[in-house]
Amino acid sequence: MNDPFEKKVRAAAVAGWWVVLVAVGFLTLLWLIYLAVMSAHPAWLLTVWGPGVDWPFVQNMWFWVMVAFEFCVWLMILAVLWLTLWARQLRKLDRQETK
Repeated sequence: MNDPFEKKVRAAAVAGWWVVLVAVGFLTLLWLIYLAVMSAHPAWLLTVWGPGVDWPFVQNMWFWVMVAFEFCVWLMILAVLWLTLWARQLRKLDRQETK
């Protein structure tokens, strides 16, 4: 009875884990770019941000944006973990009903 619903929950969990994997890869790429930019201090980056911006401000903003993104990734991990455990529980219930 719960088999189609369990498949949908499991598919959502699998898709969620793929999203988490891509997000972690993107966060790693951002961190590597952050390290490269903060060691090189290119002048064009300050002109992109506008007048009156200095490197401590850019470093601080970049850090807090990465922290916010990482917080969102942790929330996604919790949601996907919950979906995974829920799909497993539905599978157990479905197996018990068929016995």
